[in-house]
Amino acid sequence: MIEIKYLPERTEKPRTEGITMVMDKGIGMRQAQDLVETAGRLIDFLKLGFGTSYINRDIKDKIKLYRNNGIKVYPGGTLFEVFLIRGQFDDYRRYVEEMGFDAVEVSDGSMSLPHEEKCRYIELLSKDYQVVSEVGSKVAGLEIPISQWVNQMKSELQAGSFKVIAEARESGTVGIYDAHGKANFELISEISKVIPLESILWEAPQKSQQAWFIKHFGANVNLGNIAPTEIIPLETLRLGLRGDTFMHFLPDNLKQELI
Repeated sequence: MIEIKYLPERTEKPRTEGITMVMDKGIGMRQAQDLVETAGRLIDFLKLGFGTSYINRDIKDKIKLYRNNGIKVYPGGTLFEVFLIRGQFDDYRRYVEEMGFDAVEVSDGSMSLPHEEKCRYIELLSKDYQVVSEVGSKVAGLEIPISQWVNQMKSELQAGSFKVIAEARESGTVGIYDAHGKANFELISEISKVIPLESILWEAPQKSQQAWFIKHFGANVNLGNIAPTEIIPLETLRLGLRGDTFMHFLPDNLKQELI
């Protein structure tokens, strides 16, 4: 294969940074098979969004397919909360085991949960699964103090989370973004000063958000809530093979200012 010069170096699977987390909101088995065939090598984690894994009849086969292709699979954090608010944590653990998941998400974006208790669930689940935990609310307009974001992320990593997710929902219009999908630079900057970048998984479902993070933190920033059809387009952004990041990775003598 002909090599293109000046492309940024990408980490390879299994990796701890440069992670791409994809959200499957209920695609069929044939679509899932196409997905792993065309882009499986680019996917690190696959989240079966919110409670979709409970509805999908072929879920065990799909989980097996993803895992056999080197992809960590977990149910959305909302499903964890669905079980928890009903007092069914033990049932949740049985469900995760029976379905064949190898990772879980612990969140409190849809319900109120004391943070010490949330960390206890992270610690319990991390004994058997790779845990990703989510910080931030799904409620539009609800502002969480920056210090709270940072402190919760720190304590959840200490409790056993592999990565902490910065909440944005699948819409990319809450949490670390405003209602128009624009990144909250002050919040993201303060978080990244304290929490190691490799420990954070930024939800970035929109192309403009993905490009923003790549320009600010490089090709190997961890990004999540990527749609199945956007995995390869995201990789082109990471490598400077798309207009939004075209100039970013070029040496200065080749960069141009477009009028």
